[in-house]
Amino acid sequence: MPQQSPLPTARRRRLGTELRRLRERADLSATEAAALVGATQSRISNIEAGRYGVSADRVRTLARHYDCTDDKLVEAIAAMTGERRRGWWEEYRDILAPRMLDLTEVEHHAPAVRVAQVINIPGLLQTPDHARALFRQTVPPLKPHEIEHRVSHRVKRQEVLHREQPPPYTAIIHEAALRMRFGDRATTRGQLEHLVETSELDHVTLVVVPFDAGPFHTSGQGIDYFHGPVRQLDTVQIDTDHGGELIDAPAQLERYRLVLDRMSAAALDPAESRDFITHLTRDL
Repeated sequence: MPQQSPLPTARRRRLGTELRRLRERADLSATEAAALVGATQSRISNIEAGRYGVSADRVRTLARHYDCTDDKLVEAIAAMTGERRRGWWEEYRDILAPRMLDLTEVEHHAPAVRVAQVINIPGLLQTPDHARALFRQTVPPLKPHEIEHRVSHRVKRQEVLHREQPPPYTAIIHEAALRMRFGDRATTRGQLEHLVETSELDHVTLVVVPFDAGPFHTSGQGIDYFHGPVRQLDTVQIDTDHGGELIDAPAQLERYRLVLDRMSAAALDPAESRDFITHLTRDL
């Protein structure tokens, strides 16, 4: 019997999405694909929806039938199979919104991360006090224990930057986010000092876009760009009023790469950015 997941993870759904894309590029229906590998149409559909697991060998077999000659892409997709152990974020499964856990899973597996924020400090760089003050502004209001669950989850997410082999992490932060006050003066000062401290880590690049840089194209939404093992497996999360939204359509990925490149071009270099934040801290 095929292994069915009671609640497909973000990683398994993405695996299924990529298999569907390969099938559609080959101009095959799910029924035709099933016949090629001796399966049923429903099994192919369930694999593509992330409801059924699939082996690495089956991924390679499907890719051959789909005439996919991109070996790096096929092996990257095959590497997404076979995970039996759920991540630490599963302890929050019945506490936080599924989208928050999807973000955490994608973030955990990303070989590199690039983020941009115009209004808020990036989540992986927030102090607990800043995060707590931020969550107090949520609409509708959160109860105290709900706030603490979100803060603890955010703090645990930050461990990705301090593990044995952390991913390269680039943060582009607009001056508006640095000047936005969440909490009291001490909270703001602590947050800015934390940014300076974190920016000194070898794998962290933090740059600031000052007001003087002038206008550039952005909707003001936060952007988290998660690099995949190959470019086709990149993922973007954008912040919205109804929560984070994961995007993996190739055209949209290209659009957000361009937005990030333009923001980077408008930013100060890392040393100048560190001095800029230090100057803001002294003014508090």
